Amino acid sequence: MKDSFLSVPVCVWRDKKLIASLAKNDFKNRFAGSYLGIFWAFVQPVVTIVLYWFVFEKALHAGASGLRDGIPIPFVLWLIAGLVPWFYFQEALGTGTSAFLEYNFLVKKVVFNISILPVVKIVSGLFVHIFFLLFMLVMYTALGFFPHIYALQIFYYSFCMICFVTGLVYATSAIVIFFRDLSQIINISMQVLMWATPIMWDINAFDPGSIIVKILRLNPMFYVIQGFRDSMIYDVWFFERPGMTAYFWCVTLVCFLIGTTVFRKLKTHFADVL
Repeated sequence: MKDSFLSVPVCVWRDKKLIASLAKNDFKNRFAGSYLGIFWAFVQPVVTIVLYWFVFEKALHAGASGLRDGIPIPFVLWLIAGLVPWFYFQEALGTGTSAFLEYNFLVKKVVFNISILPVVKIVSGLFVHIFFLLFMLVMYTALGFFPHIYALQIFYYSFCMICFVTGLVYATSAIVIFFRDLSQIINISMQVLMWATPIMWDINAFDPGSIIVKILRLNPMFYVIQGFRDSMIYDVWFFERPGMTAYFWCVTLVCFLIGTTVFRKLKTHFADVL
């Protein structure tokens, strides 16, 4: 068990209470010293949503995107369903990658289980994510689109996203210790990926048979974002997309196996480099 890929999830489950405690402190400490404290964690995403809504709907005159019960969905609701999962993915990957660098004093402690540190960052990001899930539900209700039972799937798709980003973070957080430029590469890649993922544009507007659309659909985050819109707008169950679901979980499993393997191979050298 010690050297198997199961050693990481076993350690995480065993120390789940410690992870919850560290994640709570991590979230609080992130804004320590500022007058408004954790309020800033919610301000930036809200400002981003308002900015994109104004640019695309008001300035570029983007219209309704899709129908629910025969009624056009306001662009802002369609946009939120894509931005809410992306905000979490972006934050979890960014902060998770720097987990060992930020907590280097714990990495050097022989008795501390460093396997949980990437998960601490991932759980810490959930506090803001849960707020925006509620914010999204309130927005839909306020604009007259009361969530159907399909909306329960947002928790499933959030779980999908957590599993996917966990595999990525175990690899990136281990590699960045030896290759510090990886953080900058990830930041740039996230900017490109945000526009390559159909968050602010509708992939259905393009020919579904084109090679570009087929390539874009290979992005695992496409499954999550499409799932949020299926849950909030299109009323489609995840099992109605068996091909996409099977593909996503296969990719996620491969990412997790690679990520934990890279972590286990490199962790013995962490203390020396840090």
